[in-house]
Amino acid sequence: MSQSKKAMKSILLIIIISLGGKLLGLIREMLIAAKYGAGAQTDAFFIALTAVTLATALLMQAINTTMIPILSEIETKDGRKGKVKLTNNIFNIVFLLSFIIVIFGWILSPYIIKVLALGFEGEQYKLTVLLTRIGFTSIIFAGIVGVFRGYLQSEQKFTETSISEWAINITYIIFLLFMSKMFGIKGLMVASVIAVGAQLIVQNFGLKKTGFRYKFTIDLKDKYVRRIFYLISPVLISVAVSHVNKIADKTLASTLINGSISALDYSSRLNLMVLGVFITAITTVIFPILSKEANKINYHGLKKIIRHGINSILLITIPATVVMVVLAGPIVSIIFERGAFDSNATDMTAGALVFYSLGLSGMATRLFLVKVFYSLQDTRTPMTNSFIVMLLNIFLNLILINSMQHEGIAFATSISVTVITFLLLFSLTKKIGSLGIGNLISCIMKCIIAASVMGIVIHFLYYLLIDTFLNMYSMNILAMIISLIVGSVIYLIIIYFLKVEELKWLLSLIKKER
Repeated sequence: MSQSKKAMKSILLIIIISLGGKLLGLIREMLIAAKYGAGAQTDAFFIALTAVTLATALLMQAINTTMIPILSEIETKDGRKGKVKLTNNIFNIVFLLSFIIVIFGWILSPYIIKVLALGFEGEQYKLTVLLTRIGFTSIIFAGIVGVFRGYLQSEQKFTETSISEWAINITYIIFLLFMSKMFGIKGLMVASVIAVGAQLIVQNFGLKKTGFRYKFTIDLKDKYVRRIFYLISPVLISVAVSHVNKIADKTLASTLINGSISALDYSSRLNLMVLGVFITAITTVIFPILSKEANKINYHGLKKIIRHGINSILLITIPATVVMVVLAGPIVSIIFERGAFDSNATDMTAGALVFYSLGLSGMATRLFLVKVFYSLQDTRTPMTNSFIVMLLNIFLNLILINSMQHEGIAFATSISVTVITFLLLFSLTKKIGSLGIGNLISCIMKCIIAASVMGIVIHFLYYLLIDTFLNMYSMNILAMIISLIVGSVIYLIIIYFLKVEELKWLLSLIKKER
């Protein structure tokens, strides 16, 4: 089977598994909204979760990202034994480091929350500190997950990442259905820690299939360990800076009315569902392929993969943006508006969703371009650009928050992430030569034309059906499903006749797989 066919097969499999995982994630968010609503307690939880997520993301993303190119290199030189040896070495080092981070996190939590939540006082402040301390325990699990994920993906085992999401969401759902009343918001944070650890159960099956065997070994002088630590520093900074943007958003939102942080968090999660299902699948599978192509002297194959990757992302994110802008209110209402989540929370969340969705294409393309730089073992360029986007985001936040409140924070994020994407594209063309910008612009214009027609059809069809169904809840869901199906078909037909190369490439690969 050719490399492109293998990649497409893996991408489709991950998308299918991810759809199930995201459905469970949607149920999780619906339950959190219904049980806790959008108020002071959920604001405290989401601030604490932001602090914890920063630490876990630093470990998981940095380790996973830097390990894959190095493991590919080791496999060529030393075979699988060399890969297993390095993985064990990194595992033991990270395990010890994570314990140290947890201790420091526990001690520093009060000071961290003082920075993250300027507007929190009294009981809300104390609750946030406690939740943060509970959550920091998950760092131990996160480090282990990051190491094994890097190893599994280097072995072309991609489904673990998607299946892990099932483990996370099922853990949350069990707690929310059966234990939320008994343990409250504190129990929810404990559930988040257990959810991170639950991923190890999934990974264990994948590790057994590869024949991986654990061995205690720590060698800080190993040349590959030193290389990883050399590459990892800029990645850590890039990930940290990326999360500083989120922290800055929520810090400023803590000075606004209660529910602002929750509205931003709920809307951000809806926006990121597209990234989680489709874009993560593309970047996860293509990253090891990029790493191999990057080792070749001729960048022709690498450029072709990059063009296909970017255009495929635009093909998905541009229509997704249109859908979320056109149907923001109904989407939030159908998913969240029940129990403690009232109509005011719906309005706040829908407003933020519109402005977050405007940056979806930029967000997705940036994620892919960062992987391209990492495949070239260049971790410094994304780091440098991440500082620019951080400063721009904070500057725009300060300008827009007065007139637009929490919606201004979402809009600032979209603008800044779009700017950084163009900077990364410019840096990449300087590094490897022209990527065929004309081809990219052509794809963007065709997608915008098709998505605009789709958006008009979806808008009028949805509200026509709503009037027909007398605005009943169950009928609202049916109206949305019908509208999205009709709109998607129209979009695909227009894209096909406009001869977007990636759609025909996808269809040809699917036909060959039959």
